[in-house]
Amino acid sequence: MQDWVGIAAAAQVGGWVVYPLTLLAVLAIAIILDRAYVFVRFASQPAVGAEAEKHTLPEQHAFRRLDAAVIAPAGTPLWLLEARAQSFATRIERDMSRGFWVLETIVTAAPLLGLLGTIVGMMHSFQLFGGNGLVNPGGVTGGVAQSLVATAIGLVVALFALFAFNYFSRRLERLIDDLEAHANERLSEIRLKAESTHAMLGGTQ
Repeated sequence: MQDWVGIAAAAQVGGWVVYPLTLLAVLAIAIILDRAYVFVRFASQPAVGAEAEKHTLPEQHAFRRLDAAVIAPAGTPLWLLEARAQSFATRIERDMSRGFWVLETIVTAAPLLGLLGTIVGMMHSFQLFGGNGLVNPGGVTGGVAQSLVATAIGLVVALFALFAFNYFSRRLERLIDDLEAHANERLSEIRLKAESTHAMLGGTQ
């Protein structure tokens, strides 16, 4: 309990810069929770060979969307299916990376806000120096404390957003690689089926 009281007191000392930093922290947490749910719900890779399980996936699931892209009537040119698969993969990447730019912005903005708090706190401290020397020692230490607290909070928020951004970026890269492998497997099956059908028709003639 004393730790929380200490944190609250430090935030009060940090000055007005703490409020936008708190807003950035809340925004980062909201995006992280949203992306975590999306990746768990719509980007989990189905078990190998579990064809029945793939049909039970949500409609917006990445692998189900990609499967729908390569389903076409017999005789559809293979290049068209490849183009559709590439287009769907691009859309999936765009949808899954939604909010990443906000996390990246927070990584840059939070330390800058903390630095701004440092500058404001130090300026406030320097104003307390009078012509005859130090006027208010307590005010000087309070300004220094404000600058340090603002900087610390900014760095914590930035690190939190940075770790989340790097983690989700890596998850997205792995998802795109898995989707590419899955699409190549599907297209190979379609190509093999088309060649087998063509061979059978040629053999009957």
